Formats: sequence, structure tokens, C-alpha cells
Amino acid sequence: MRLLSDGTLSVAKFHDDGRLEWLPLVHGGQWLNSKFGFDTQADVVIDARLASDLVGATPMDRPEDVQPNPVNGRVYVMLTNNTKRKADQTDPANPRADNVFGHIIEMTPPDGDHAADEYRWDVLVRCGDPSIAEVGALWNPATSQDGWFASPDNAAVDAEGRLWVATDQGKSWGETGRADGLYRVDLEGDRRGTPRMFFRVPIGAEMCGPCFTPDGETLFVAVQHPGADGTLDYEGFERESTFEDPATRWPDFDPDMPPRPSVVVITKAGGGRIA
Repeated sequence: MRLLSDGTLSVAKFHDDGRLEWLPLVHGGQWLNSKFGFDTQADVVIDARLASDLVGATPMDRPEDVQPNPVNGRVYVMLTNNTKRKADQTDPANPRADNVFGHIIEMTPPDGDHAADEYRWDVLVRCGDPSIAEVGALWNPATSQDGWFASPDNAAVDAEGRLWVATDQGKSWGETGRADGLYRVDLEGDRRGTPRMFFRVPIGAEMCGPCFTPDGETLFVAVQHPGADGTLDYEGFERESTFEDPATRWPDFDPDMPPRPSVVVITKAGGGRIA
């Protein structure tokens, strides 16, 4: 209940030169005052997006998750997509108009100081099919033909500092021809920016909330709404999924049971760290 009771809430401004500036959202000053509908600091916190626009923050492409990495000290932002961004609204931090596939930004605090007023930032990957030039994807050249993904949604960092990305394409499966799932993305060395699929969700579901135990030997993932999204484009089904005629009956596979969202526990055969 004391969230946001202490400290200073700030919002990011991504500069073209790779500098990230944190702008404090504090009541008063030129913008965050009664003239613009902010009578108290509570108003600023409740309408933080409106306050952010006024102070000049960078509008981002639907940030769904922000994940700090305790191993390398950097912070990763999942930008799922933004089909409403126009060509004249692009910027280095959001480089694609009609951003169907999303991207991931890496933020680096100076000397590991996450309370610093300025960071550096870079685009880790731009998602989508790298074989189609007009998509504008950015991956490591080592990415396999079927290794790329779209719509990064949630993320986790394992004990070795690797990034794990869960995807949510919604009803856009037909635009990629692949399911949602969980992907590992390397962050260091020659394989930086190389994804690899680890877990695939059933048709119509999205992957959500990956979480490792501290020892890295157990991974929890949430499978949301199986049988719901994109079934019209699913080869072999190609119709609306209904309660009477669902696209899948995962996880029970019982003709008397509908598909159900579930939490899956993943461990390595024989024990030990995953992947």
C-alpha cells in the first residue's frame, strides 16, 4: 500500500544521441500545476501519462514490461508493438511506423547506479521476420530462419544473466505464421541479440509472466486464454473458436473440458539449471 509513497517518480526522455534523461514528475513548476489539472502530487501520480506528455517524455511503443538484470546491471524494456505510430512520429527509440512486431530497448545506468538522472540506451533487437527487408528487423546474423519472434511482452532474467522473453501477438498470428512462446535472448559476446525458442504455447494463447527460482532450476510460465486468439488463421482449423468447438482443449485434452489458462512448471530432466 506504500508504493510510490517515497522517492521521486520519473519518466524517460530518449535523446537521439543515445542519452536517456529521467524527468521528475513532481507537482508544481511550469506544467504540473492547477492550470493543467494537477492540484496535488496525487493527481500527478494518478494521471502520470498525461503528466509525462506535458514534461516532454518520449511516447513509446506500448511498453509491457521493464526488467532489471542483476548480472550485467542493465535494464530491458519490452515494447510490444504500436500500429498507430505514423511515419512522421518515428524517432531513434521508436524507429518504425506501424510497428506491428515490437522491439526491445537496453538501458545502461552509469557505473550501475540505477538512481542516476541519466542513462545510455540502445535498441537490442527489432522484432519480426529478418528475411523480409521492409519489416526492418534487427537481429544477430546467427538468428535461425525460425528463431525470430514478434511482440515481446513479459521478460525474466535467469541466474546467468540471460534474457527470457514471452510474446503476445494477440490476433496477429496470421502476419507471422508462428505461435507465441518463450524465447531466450543472448546479451553478451558474438551471440548478442540472438533468440532461441524454448517453449511454445498452444493455439490461441499468449505467453505471460516467466519467473525463475533463484537457483535457476525451476521456471514458471503462465499460459493465457488458450484457444482464443487468431484461430481463423490457424491452418487446419480456420474458424472461430467457441466453447462447443474450441481450437484446442489444452491442458486437459478432455472432450468434456474447455481449454483453460494454466501455470506451467518447467524443470530439467535429471535436475540442474534450465538451458
